Amino acid sequence: MSLERSLAAAPLAARTKQAAARLGELGGLAAAHPAAEALLVGVAAGSPYLWELCLADPARLDRLLRADPGEALDAALAVARAACEEAGTLDDAMRALRRLKQEAALLIGLADLGGVWGIAEVTGALTRTADAATSLALRWLLAEAVRAGRFLPPDPADPERGSGLVVLAMGKHGAGELNYSSDIDLIVLYDPDIAPLREGLEPNPFFVRLTQGLVRLLSERTADGYVFRVDLRLRPDPGATAVAISFAAAFGYYESVGQNWERAALIKARPCAGDKAAGAEFLRGIAPFIWRRHLDYAAIADVHAMKRQIHVHKGHGTIAVAGHDLKLGRGGIREIEFFVQTQQLIAGGRNPQLRGRETVAMLAALCEAGWITAQARDDLTEAYAFLRGLEHRLQMVADEQTHAVPADPERLERFVRFAGYRSRSAFAAALVRRLETVQHHYGRLFEAAPELAGSAGSLVFTGKDDDPETLKTLAGLGFSAPAGVAETIRGWHFGRYPAMRSARAREDLTELTPALLEALARDRRPDEALLAFDGLLSRMPSGYQLFSILRNNTRLLDTLARILAVAPRLAEIVAARPHVLDGLLDPAGAGEGTDEPALEERAHAALAVADGYEDRLDLARVFARERLFVIGARLLFGDLKPLQAAAEISALAAVMVRVLVALVRAELAAAHGELPGGAVCVLAMGKLGGRELTATSDLDLIVVYDHAPGAVESTGPRPLAPSVWFARLTQRLIAALSAPTAQGALFSVDMRLRPSGRKGPVALHVDAFGDYQRTEAWTWEHMALTRARAVAGDPALQARVGALIAEVLTTPRDAAKTLRDIGEMRRLLAEEKGEQDRWDLKQAAGGQVDVEFVAQALQLVHAPRHSAMLATNTGAALDRAAAAGVLAAGDHEVLAGAWRLYGGLTQIVRVCIGADIDLSEAPDALKSLLAESCGEPDFKVLAAAIAERQKAVRAIFRSIVG
Repeated sequence: MSLERSLAAAPLAARTKQAAARLGELGGLAAAHPAAEALLVGVAAGSPYLWELCLADPARLDRLLRADPGEALDAALAVARAACEEAGTLDDAMRALRRLKQEAALLIGLADLGGVWGIAEVTGALTRTADAATSLALRWLLAEAVRAGRFLPPDPADPERGSGLVVLAMGKHGAGELNYSSDIDLIVLYDPDIAPLREGLEPNPFFVRLTQGLVRLLSERTADGYVFRVDLRLRPDPGATAVAISFAAAFGYYESVGQNWERAALIKARPCAGDKAAGAEFLRGIAPFIWRRHLDYAAIADVHAMKRQIHVHKGHGTIAVAGHDLKLGRGGIREIEFFVQTQQLIAGGRNPQLRGRETVAMLAALCEAGWITAQARDDLTEAYAFLRGLEHRLQMVADEQTHAVPADPERLERFVRFAGYRSRSAFAAALVRRLETVQHHYGRLFEAAPELAGSAGSLVFTGKDDDPETLKTLAGLGFSAPAGVAETIRGWHFGRYPAMRSARAREDLTELTPALLEALARDRRPDEALLAFDGLLSRMPSGYQLFSILRNNTRLLDTLARILAVAPRLAEIVAARPHVLDGLLDPAGAGEGTDEPALEERAHAALAVADGYEDRLDLARVFARERLFVIGARLLFGDLKPLQAAAEISALAAVMVRVLVALVRAELAAAHGELPGGAVCVLAMGKLGGRELTATSDLDLIVVYDHAPGAVESTGPRPLAPSVWFARLTQRLIAALSAPTAQGALFSVDMRLRPSGRKGPVALHVDAFGDYQRTEAWTWEHMALTRARAVAGDPALQARVGALIAEVLTTPRDAAKTLRDIGEMRRLLAEEKGEQDRWDLKQAAGGQVDVEFVAQALQLVHAPRHSAMLATNTGAALDRAAAAGVLAAGDHEVLAGAWRLYGGLTQIVRVCIGADIDLSEAPDALKSLLAESCGEPDFKVLAAAIAERQKAVRAIFRSIVG
């Protein structure tokens, strides 16, 4: 549809009669386009620049009004391309490019003012024009160099491809959001290793001169005007570098001294001209600089500092109407951009979906990822479109790179009408409403800094002597030794620990100290909590990361105080790797729980940024460690019940086994090929099979495999026999899970439950596994088999192995012999490990082992008649035994309660301490937590409940097993 027939809006004219009279300057054209009369009157009254373009070539105006605007832009770009290819001189090329700019400026201005295109179409058309102009200018210069014999491209007809020269569009140009009269921000880079230059020609002078020619072609004003003003100041260290720099120099700069504001700028970087394939490769290489693997809250302070500098130096301190800067002022476009970019920097390293260039699209992505509310997304999207529309109208007036609403009353009145408003008050109300909305959302992100003084009173730790008011405040907070607290904190500021050696760390801790002390004081033993925090600092090589996270998320201080009070194991993890706290801040961090497909998707996304096999193993450890930390912290705060924590840890472990099986299989296949019909099944046994893992449990695994009949070796360059191939796969899986890398180990692996234990092969053919279980396995091995479940491998083989296990467990057996074997097994365990210590919740008489043995005995004896009894989880097995009528209701209540009690206490102890301990000697804070978790008033009552439960369990064990 033609532009004229698509018109849906028009500017208003301040002096309608005078503006209408000016239509005569177009000759008879206005009469030929009656539907465009209001638009043309508004342009004549409000935009000297656009009106001049109308008068300069009425035939062009007539053609544009009759054409579909999209097709008209395509045609203008095609004409410019042909003219540049035919241009024999620099002047000819400059003329062709400037005519393109004139036609595009008029077309886009009319489509915008006439309501034919929305803001996305307008900015997209402006960006397409800038891309085309930059590329055409560069092609002309490269073609000149080809004719001079200095440049030898692979394809002279397409000199950009393979040139090694990259033009990166930055800012709004890179994002596809160029404004009406914008500069274009470019970075010009070159790769001397692939640049096809004449032998002996130095790359740097050649590409510098080429870049200078590019700037001249686009920026120099001639009788035909200019194309785009070019700004090259976003390149690395512009005051000290040439206008074109090598890839190596750029990488070196960003990796050593690159700053957060440059990371924010590079989010929008896009190859717009030159060797785009090389440009994409450069951006892939620089991605680790932009996108940090951890939540990067340190970026907030730097980006907000830029915004404060804008306000200070340019006087944009308050919201206004007359004279207000729509881009840099309060509530303006830059605040929306900073709002988006800062959160992209914070979270984009962990979530590739947040790495886009477009502002509106990223508002939607941030909402989808849970970082902002739907209200913030909708408010800022609407405000962005509104402000960009006004910005374009400001710039259409005289083709000036301005963002300020006119301050002069007469000019303001004309602009209000040009923007489509009938009164200044209506315009002001619409503008102020959007500015205040933006400022509200921006302020919630950037301007809620922690208080520098404690709400409880004076907290001063400078100088050599104690401040009396500070000691009073500390005493009021509950610290029993205020002078010791003050001395400890002064020691931090003297840099006595490596974590406190940097000025930045000390400054951050100064801000944090009041909130930190108040958080520690909320614990029942604040002096001990402070001592634990001091110990944490003493073990940290650097404090900057931890302080940066806490300074921007002071709600984590209560979490840290709780960890310091009861969970030294978690405190050690924070000391070594502070960014595990990121998981508590990520809105999606607790979302998956036991949703294994969702967990697996996030694990694959976390590993996708890796540079190789070893890096993937490191990232697997980072991913899992953070998840385990989050589960532990949520358990401490009561957000998870212990059995839920066990299920979540088990789901995480199963997912990591699956992910790493796929990883090691691909590595093995790359070296030795695949086996025809090769299939693998990883069986989880023990606590992983039962979904009862603790934070420090081993993974009990068995690997079973199959292959096509007659397969004798793998298909790769170094073939292996089937048994060797699967043994290598298993060994690599064990190493991938348990070998220490730069990020430590993931899980310890125990394969002693496989047939023949340590003496047997690490991987067993499915037929051999089935034969062993049917004919050779001991009763204790079938007990272990009740907890077996497939967690990784080929689905068909998993189903086959699952059916085989069900067959073995439902085969009738001698009940008396089975119970005798189980009783003998329990007696041997008691002799080896003892059963007299009631605080050994696992091995004690009436402890966890007794409960598990009863559940397994009932399954082995009764599953042949009640196959529905089979369950790998102990609690579920007890429930099903009761439902089948083979376990009395009273016994079920005792055993299930004991299973929950022992499992819950063990889960908490393993999270807090990392190993089983004599609970009677546990720290008081941990005793209180254990009693609280069981609903008991104190630890003494809990101890009595444990003793009573153990006695009841042992009686049931004897009655069932004998």
